[in-house]
Amino acid sequence: MDSLVRATLLVRRLARKGLGLLVTCALAAWVIAGGAAAPIGPLPVLAAVAWAIFLGKRLRAKLRLTGDAPFLLDFELGALLAVGLDAALLRFDGTLSGRFSPATYVLVALVASFGRPVAGLAVVGWVVILDALIRYKTLGEASLEALATQAGFATAFALLNLLLLRAEVARIRVTARARVERELERLREDARSYRLLGAGEAVSNSKSKKEDAEERLARSSVEEIHQSVHYALELLRRSLDLHTAVLLWRTDSGTHLRISELSTASDDIHDAPFSIGDGVCAAVIAKKEAVLLENLRPSYKVPYYAGPCPIRALAAIPVVEDGVVRGVLALDRVESKAFTPHEHDLAAQAARYCLRAIQNERVFVQLERAKVEQGKLYRAAQALGAALSERDVVEAGVRAAREIASFDLAAVTVWDEGTRMHEVCAATSNGGEIDDLVGQRFKHNTGLVSMVVTNRFPLPYKGEYDAAHQMVLTKRLSWPAVPSLLVLPLLHHNRVLGTLILGARRRHAFGDTVRPTLEVLASHLAVSLSNARMVHKLETMATTDGMTGLLNKRAMLDAAAQKVAAAHRFSRKLSVLVTDIDWFKKVNDTYGHDVGDLVIKGLGDILKRVKRTTDVVARFGGEEFVVLCEQTDEQGALLLGERIRDELSKTVFHSPNGPLSVTCSVGVATFPVAGEKWDELFKAADEALYASKRGGRDRVSIYTPSPTSAARVKSA
Repeated sequence: MDSLVRATLLVRRLARKGLGLLVTCALAAWVIAGGAAAPIGPLPVLAAVAWAIFLGKRLRAKLRLTGDAPFLLDFELGALLAVGLDAALLRFDGTLSGRFSPATYVLVALVASFGRPVAGLAVVGWVVILDALIRYKTLGEASLEALATQAGFATAFALLNLLLLRAEVARIRVTARARVERELERLREDARSYRLLGAGEAVSNSKSKKEDAEERLARSSVEEIHQSVHYALELLRRSLDLHTAVLLWRTDSGTHLRISELSTASDDIHDAPFSIGDGVCAAVIAKKEAVLLENLRPSYKVPYYAGPCPIRALAAIPVVEDGVVRGVLALDRVESKAFTPHEHDLAAQAARYCLRAIQNERVFVQLERAKVEQGKLYRAAQALGAALSERDVVEAGVRAAREIASFDLAAVTVWDEGTRMHEVCAATSNGGEIDDLVGQRFKHNTGLVSMVVTNRFPLPYKGEYDAAHQMVLTKRLSWPAVPSLLVLPLLHHNRVLGTLILGARRRHAFGDTVRPTLEVLASHLAVSLSNARMVHKLETMATTDGMTGLLNKRAMLDAAAQKVAAAHRFSRKLSVLVTDIDWFKKVNDTYGHDVGDLVIKGLGDILKRVKRTTDVVARFGGEEFVVLCEQTDEQGALLLGERIRDELSKTVFHSPNGPLSVTCSVGVATFPVAGEKWDELFKAADEALYASKRGGRDRVSIYTPSPTSAARVKSA
C-alpha cells in the first residue's frame, strides 16, 4: 500500500511539474500544424488564451523569486515566448523571414540575459528546432540556408549577450565591492583616529560575529560623532557668516591631518590628507595656540582648498586633549573681516564641544564593550562552574575563549611541579594541525610555555609570534607558524597549574581590547581546573584504598551490586574470590607494622597484575582482599586463585630482620551455585576461605553447597 501511495504521489508531482512543458509542446505542435495561419475561430482563441495564462503564471513565478530561477522555469518561459513569437510571425507576415523576423534575436537575447546560462542555451536549441519544423512542415521550405542563418544569428546573439552582460555584472560587483571596502576602511580610520578602536583592530575582510558587532558599534559611534560635529560647524557657519567651518583631525599615525567634518559653501575642497607641517596647521600644532589671520592673498596656501586661496580671513583653533593637539578647528571668511574676541571665544567653545562629543562616544563605546565582556565572562563562569572534570573544564574554557576572541588554534597544558614536566591535555584546530599533540609531555625549557610558567606573565609581547626566533613547546613538538599567538598562565593562589595557548592566522588577533578579558578568563579557568582536581581527588579518596590504590569496601559493594544485577540479567557466570594473608598477626608482631604494610601492598600489586580489565579488585579490610570476576566459572576462578597464591609465595619481602616470605589462603564462590545475591556469594566465599584456613592454609577452596553447608576443599 505504501508503494502505491508513493507511486501515486510521484506521478502527481511529475504531472504538476511537467504540465507547463506539456502545454508548451502542445501549442508548438499546433503552430507547426498550421494553426497559427488558420482563420480566426474558437480553436485559435482557445490556444491564445491558454498560451497567455501559462505565460502569465510562469512570469509571475519568475518575478516572485529573489535568486536564480530553476532551469525548468526559465526554459518554459523562453519556450512559451518562442512559440508565441513564431505564431505571431506566421499570423502577420505569413513567414519566418519577414519584416519582424529579427524579433527572434531580441527574444533570445532577453532569455540569455535574465535566465540561467544553461536554460538560455536550451531555449536557443528550442528556437532552432521549432523554426526548422515550421519551415519544413508548415511553409514547405526545404532549403537549409535560411535555417542555418537563423540558427547562427540566434546562437551568436545569445552568447554575446550572455558574455557581455555577465562581464558587466561582474565588473559592477567588483566596483561596488571596492567602493564598499573603501568606505569601511574610511570608517575604521575614523574610529581609530577618534580612539574608538585600537591600532590594527577590525581590519580583516573575513570577520567573525564578534568583529561584525565591534564594527557595528564603531560605525554607530562614528556616525554619532559626525552628526554632533556637523551640527556645531553648521551652527558656526550660519551664525558667524563663514565661508567654511571644518574640523581637521589627526590620523591614527599622527603624521597627517584630514577633514573629519565640514560645513562649507565652496566647491573646491581638497579632501585628501595633508601633512601636519603644511600651512597654518603646523603653527597651531607647534604652539598649541589659536592662529588668527586676515587680508590673505590668493597665493596663500590653505591645505583644505584645492585651488587658489578663496578666503581673506582665517581662524585656526587647536583641539587639545591630555596636552596633545588632536585636531584643528578652522573657520574662514571670503571678506577680509577679522575675527573678534567674541567670535574667537565661540570658536573655542565649539572646539571643546567637538572634543567632548568624541570623548563621550569613546566612553560610551568603552561601557558597551565592558558590558559585552562582562556578559561573556559571566557565561564563561557559569560554564566553568558547571564543569566537574578536568576535560569538561578545559572544553568549557576553550569555548568561552572563542566567544571572546577569534582564533584558529587552541591548546591547554598542565604543569607538574614535582616532576617539572609539561603535558598537553587538550588541543584543537580548524585544520587538525595540532590535534596529535594531546598527551605529549616535555621538560621545562626555554619555550614560551615554560617562560610563562616561570614568569607568571602572558607571552609573547603584543601577541605577535615569530616562528623563526620563538619556540612554543619544544623543537620536537612544533607549533604552526601563525602570526598571532598568546600564551596565558593558569594561576590559582599564585600557583601555576598550566597554560592556555591561543593562535590565529590573522595579525593583531589578540589586541588590547581582548587581551585583558582573556587574562581574566584564564584565572577563572585556573580556579575551575583546581576545583576539578580537588573533586577528582575527593572522589578517589572516597572510593580508593589509600595504601594499595585498590577500591575500598564501599566502592566494592557498589560494583558488586552492578555485577550481580548484570549476571542476573544476562545469565552470566560470576565468581567471587576472597583472599587473606596467612599468619599476618605473626608478621606484625615479629617484623613490625611497617613490614606488615609492605606485605599488604605486595599482595595488592600482585592482584593488580593478575586481574583482567573487567575484574574488580578491592581491599575489604585489614589483610583481606576481594576479587570479582565476570563470566568466570569455578574452574577459571580456581586457576586465578592458584596464580595469586603462587605469585605471593614466590615473592620475597625485605625487612630489617632479614628476608620474609608469606602465603595466602583463597576462598571461591560462583554465581548462581553459591547464591544469587551478593551477601550470599560473599558469605559462601568467606566460608570457603575459612575452609582453606582449617585445611592447613596456603591453598584455594571452592564453595559447594551440601546438607551440612561445608565447603569442598581443593589444596594447592
